[in-house]
Amino acid sequence: MSKAHLEFAKFGEEKAVDFLKANGYKIIKQNYKTKFGEIDIIAKEKDTLVFLEVKTRRTDTFGEPETAVDRFKQGQISKTALCYLKENNLLDEKARFDIVAIRYIDQAPQINLIKNAFELDNKYIY
Repeated sequence: MSKAHLEFAKFGEEKAVDFLKANGYKIIKQNYKTKFGEIDIIAKEKDTLVFLEVKTRRTDTFGEPETAVDRFKQGQISKTALCYLKENNLLDEKARFDIVAIRYIDQAPQINLIKNAFELDNKYIY
């Protein structure tokens, strides 16, 4: 991944954090990494722990940003989320997976929050 691409992704994550805070989310952790993958943002919304994937696009050449969170990526996020839950003794917590899809049109971000974007695959349940 190029430096410019990484910087753009980081910028998108910063916009997502600002958006989430403005919408009542409490940010717990950013860029949580394990051997399985990374979760961009872990947050709390009311009584629910939320694992968020942020996708930012400048164009629609490769489709909508959320389409990049395919089954493989969902599996990586699921396994990583389970690691977080297990490490922090939170396996009984209410949790969900959201996607923050950001598109830049005319230099202004259009942010789409997709709640319950996917569910934990049963094959990853401890």
